Amino acid sequence: MRFRYSKNKNGKTEKKAVVYTKDEHRIVASDVDKDAAYICSRLRAAGFETYIVGGAVRDLILGNKPKDFDIASAASPAQIKRIFRNSRVIGRRFRLVHVFFGNKIYELATFRSAKDGANGNTFGSIEEDVLRRDFSLNALFYDTEQELVIDYIGGVADIKKRIIHPIIPLDIIFREDPVRMIRAVKYAAMTGFEIPPKLQNRIKTDSNLLEDVPSSRLTEEIVKILNSSCPSGIVAALDSFGLYRYLQPNASRMMEKSENFKQQYMASFEALSKTTGEKKCALRALIENYVEANTDWTGAGPELFRKTFFSARRFIMPMSPQRMELSKALRRIFADHGITVKKSRALYARGRDFYEDNSRTEITEP
Repeated sequence: MRFRYSKNKNGKTEKKAVVYTKDEHRIVASDVDKDAAYICSRLRAAGFETYIVGGAVRDLILGNKPKDFDIASAASPAQIKRIFRNSRVIGRRFRLVHVFFGNKIYELATFRSAKDGANGNTFGSIEEDVLRRDFSLNALFYDTEQELVIDYIGGVADIKKRIIHPIIPLDIIFREDPVRMIRAVKYAAMTGFEIPPKLQNRIKTDSNLLEDVPSSRLTEEIVKILNSSCPSGIVAALDSFGLYRYLQPNASRMMEKSENFKQQYMASFEALSKTTGEKKCALRALIENYVEANTDWTGAGPELFRKTFFSARRFIMPMSPQRMELSKALRRIFADHGITVKKSRALYARGRDFYEDNSRTEITEP
């Protein structure tokens, strides 16, 4: 075990971080995405301190293969953009860079300053950046070249203890960003880690803060849940904490009223976790039970798909997915009933659809 030192405000040298070697953290180097490692190498060669960070490091330590590899660097977005031509700068509140390798996207963030809290937009040092992160298990930095894990906040110890430990004080962590409640429960469901009683109580106390979160951010969180390795476990955990009603209020009400609907609804997420490749359609899990319960399949006519589409769209509010993605999920449900819906951007732009059944008898618009 090594340590990282730096000088404090008074010029005195202090121990700041624990540095774990590969024999201690036991991350398998071959599990690290090659393109992510290449990005880190390019930025380091240009003189910028750069690491793989967050959930990817957590998963690597746990022996799991991460789905995404996020990167944190001392380089500014403009500097990253100059080094990687296959990239674009995104974000308004805090600018990030997406670097593209084929169909893969890597998100690069510049180290952030902690002086303005969660909403600050200024760049800072790695020591400040770690204080901006939500929970210790996501506040680890991995050096791809030296194969070291840099731990400023005791994240490795918390992973070994299997607990979700907040970095930011409980009285402000969720007031700064209510979405952190969803993340805490999600991480616990994904890892099997314990949420300590004080953190549980704070989540229940502050849950109403989610009412004011923009729909775009809630949509982002739902998409992450749907594409996770255990969507059913996460949804069940969020429901037990009373948080799922802020993500999907209509589904929550139906689950409260009907145990049968709840069982079927949860089964859809279980089925989703077992589906891979082109057959996977994440949004289907959100709407299929509602659609099945509220659609008269004997009355197939020109307006059925359009009517069902807008009904399903209202059902999943405040989530606001792309229309074509929702249409794709609904077309698959219709296909199960022998109705093939033709994809047509031109007709869809007018809010109308053309479809035919599998017996090849066309049903055209009037």
